Amino acid sequence: MSRAPTSAASPAPPLPRTVWALGVVSLLMDASSETIHALLPLFLTTTLGASVALVGIIDGVAEATAAIVKVFSGYLSDRLGRRKPLIVLGYGLGAVAKPLFPLAHGALLILEARLLDRIGKGLRGAPRDALIADVTPLAQRGRAYGLRQALDTTGAFIGPLLAIALLQLVTDDLRMVFWLAVIPAVLAVGCVFFWVEDHAADAAASTAPRPPICWRDLGTLDSAYWGVVALGVVFTLARFSEAFLILKANASGLALAWAPLVLVVMNGVYATAAYPAGVIADRAGTRGLLLCGLAALIAADSVFAATASLIGAFIGIALWGLHMALTQGVLAKLIAEHAPMALRGSAFGVFNLLCGVALLVASVLAGVLWDFYGPPATFVAGAGFGALAALLLFVQRAAPATAVTA
Repeated sequence: MSRAPTSAASPAPPLPRTVWALGVVSLLMDASSETIHALLPLFLTTTLGASVALVGIIDGVAEATAAIVKVFSGYLSDRLGRRKPLIVLGYGLGAVAKPLFPLAHGALLILEARLLDRIGKGLRGAPRDALIADVTPLAQRGRAYGLRQALDTTGAFIGPLLAIALLQLVTDDLRMVFWLAVIPAVLAVGCVFFWVEDHAADAAASTAPRPPICWRDLGTLDSAYWGVVALGVVFTLARFSEAFLILKANASGLALAWAPLVLVVMNGVYATAAYPAGVIADRAGTRGLLLCGLAALIAADSVFAATASLIGAFIGIALWGLHMALTQGVLAKLIAEHAPMALRGSAFGVFNLLCGVALLVASVLAGVLWDFYGPPATFVAGAGFGALAALLLFVQRAAPATAVTA
C-alpha cells in the first residue's frame, strides 16, 4: 500500500476547520443514531416479536440502500462541483427519520425509518469523504480521516451511554428514549448548515460550466483503486452488523437496561484508536495497520464463537472496536489517494456501494446462521471471511503511490 512522505523536522500544520466541523456534525448525528441503534435489535426482537434473521435483513437492506445512494451522491457532487448541498440534505433526512422509530408498532415502519435514515447517510457519505480530501493536504489525510472517524465514533460512544442513562430516567420506556434521541440529530443539521464550507476552489468555480462526468470515466480509475475496492469488499463480508454483538451480549446474560454498554465499549475502543491509526498511516504506511485490524477481527469472532460468558463477549466487543479503528479510516485514505479529484466523489460512491452490498450479504447470512445453527456458526463464518481478507492482503502487490490533486 502507499506511503505518504512526512517531515520529522517541523510540526504538522493544523487540520482545516471544515474537517473539524464535519467531525463535530458526525459526533452529534452518531450520538442520536446510536442511542436508538443500541436498543433497536432488542426492541425488534422483544417488543415487536421479530426474528434474528429479520433483524439481519433490516440492517442489511438499510446499509445496502445507503451504499447505492452513495454512488449517485458522489457522482452528483463531482458533476456539480459542490459537496455541501448533498451533505446538508443527507443529515436533514437522517434527522427526519428519527421520530419514526418511537412511532413504530411493527417491523415494517422500522424498516422504512432505517431506509430513510440510510438514504440520508448515503447522500452525505461520499460527498463528505470527498470534501475532506478536497480541503486536506495529501500528507495529512490519514490524520484528517482518523480525526473525523474518532469524533464520529465518540458520538457512537456517547449515544449508548445516553441510552443507558435515559432508560434509567424513564423506567425502561424505549419509545421515550427514541424521542429524546431526536434532539442531537436536529443540532447536527444546524451545525453542518452553518459551519461546513465547500472547498474554496470548487465554490468559486460552481457558477462556471463544468464538463459532464460519464460513468465510463470510472474506467479510468487505475488497478490500485480497484484493488482497494476488492479488499474493502472482502473486509466487509467479515464484518456484519453490530446488531449481532448486542444480541450476543444479551444471550450471554446482559440485561436489557445495559444492552447499550455493548456499543459503549466497542466505540470507546474505536474512538480512542482511530486518530492514532490515521497518524501511523501517514507516517508508516497502511499494510501493517490493515493486517493488525484483520487479526483483531478474527480474534473477536473466535472469542464470540468459543465462549458463552459475558466477559468473553466483552473481550470480543473490544477487539471488534479495535478492528474498526485500524481499518476504516485507512481504507478511506487509500480511496482518496487512488482517485483523481474530478472523480473523487464517484470513487467513494462506488467503493461504498460494493461494500454495502457485501454488508447486506454478510448480515443476512449472519442472521440465517444464527437462527438455524446458533450464534457460534455466525462468528465462525465471520472469522473465515476475515482469514480470506488477510490472504488477499498478503497476495495483493503493494499499490504504487498515485498522483492526486491536493
